Amino acid sequence: MKLFRSNSRPTLGSVIGRGHLTVALVGVAMASVSLTLLGVLALRVYADHNLHLIARSISYTVEAAVVFNDKTAANESLALIASAEEVADAQVLNSQGQVLAHWQRPENGLFSELEMQITRAILEKPISLPIEHQDREIGRVLLTGHGGSLMRFLLSGLAGIILCTAISAWVALYLARRQLRAITGPLRSLANVAHAARSERALDRRVPPAQIAELDNLGNDFNALLDELESWQSHLQSENESLAHQASHDSLTGLPNRAFFEGRLIRALRNAGKLNERVAVLFLDSDRFKGINDNFGHAAGDAVLVAIANRVRAQLREEDLVARLGGDEFAVLLTPLHKIEDAERIADKILASMDMPIALPGDTRVVTSLSIGIAVFPDHGATPGGLLNAADAAMYQAKRLSRGAQFTAGSEHPADPVQTRS
Repeated sequence: MKLFRSNSRPTLGSVIGRGHLTVALVGVAMASVSLTLLGVLALRVYADHNLHLIARSISYTVEAAVVFNDKTAANESLALIASAEEVADAQVLNSQGQVLAHWQRPENGLFSELEMQITRAILEKPISLPIEHQDREIGRVLLTGHGGSLMRFLLSGLAGIILCTAISAWVALYLARRQLRAITGPLRSLANVAHAARSERALDRRVPPAQIAELDNLGNDFNALLDELESWQSHLQSENESLAHQASHDSLTGLPNRAFFEGRLIRALRNAGKLNERVAVLFLDSDRFKGINDNFGHAAGDAVLVAIANRVRAQLREEDLVARLGGDEFAVLLTPLHKIEDAERIADKILASMDMPIALPGDTRVVTSLSIGIAVFPDHGATPGGLLNAADAAMYQAKRLSRGAQFTAGSEHPADPVQTRS
């Protein structure tokens, strides 16, 4: 996942990259300019010193020509020395200030003009050195330096600045990206984990360790926060599951309550209607519960209800459901039901399970019995309420029958519910 970007704000990568690049370029530019200025100053001192040496050499060479006022010899001597040195213009004056010899470097277009401009801008004014004979001044030498060396030095300095700037820019970008990965990598991981926790509620993910101490501490604190949130989430889920279970189950027997049973019954009837299947509802009621409760107390009554719940549940198939509707009334949902005899067989097993005595608090044992009414969908009812009412009516009819009648069905009404009583 990528870090979130805002159109109005720069990214961390661009800020770090520009910062590194700016610092590197400014540092290289300042260092290059400083070195170039120092080099120009040093070259200027060297050029001035060299011009003085050239002027002194010319004065010695043309001394005789000046004494005899020989222009030809003076020009030849001047040209011989000036052409081999960094000299742009050279003149030999006699004692009256007249030009005895003159030499000028030939111009080669724009490049030579640029060299002269550099010479006039950097070097000193033309050097004037006396020509002496027997400790008497007989003339002067005027020299103007040539900017060829300065031009080459400035060009090489400019090339060096460009090269160093390019290298520094590349190094700065490399270091910026390296540092950026070290910073944004942990931040990206933290952002991914935070996004997963916010959008997917994935509180089990954690931020990996980081090389930078501050970012590693940030990740550890965030992981600790996720631990707390995960613990709270588990606690809340447990609380919700417990509340949901309490809302849909009986606290004494642990069986589903009436609301849960009716919801399952609605879904079972809807599926049975689509698949053309049968569903049976058994309505159970304890025959001796009130007497046990009155004679032995409420604790004994609770023990009887728990025993009934456990024994009924033990007789059912895995897909069947038993629920406590309230008091000593229970209901069983059999789905799917292939034939009504299967419901009667399960009812027989439930009745038989009641033959065993039930242990009560205080080492007392009692034997109880059940009355069971059976209603089948769609024979005895097409709606959940109608089916429950039919099973309830069959159960009350079973209570009125003699104890010896196991199953009774109305012969005049074949669709009547089945009653059974222990």
